[in-house]
Amino acid sequence: MTEPRRPRIDLEKALAELESIVGQLESGELSLEKSLKQFERGVRLSRECQAALQEAEQRVQLLMGEELRELDPETLEERDPPPDEAD
Repeated sequence: MTEPRRPRIDLEKALAELESIVGQLESGELSLEKSLKQFERGVRLSRECQAALQEAEQRVQLLMGEELRELDPETLEERDPPPDEAD
């Protein structure tokens, strides 16, 4: 049995709403009840955004035909020493 598909979210819109919620919570001007409701909404948005990003990563992996590898800083450095350091 396959998982039911979640509706796709507008990631940019969800992130903007999440930023707004964080600002409201940081302001300290909301009542306790309103703060809890906004916090719950923020947690839901965060999870939806994370799921959308994971789905996008999986799609990229499929398109590339191989697993994405994390960039290793050592592989980005030059393999040969600069000319003035060569013996």
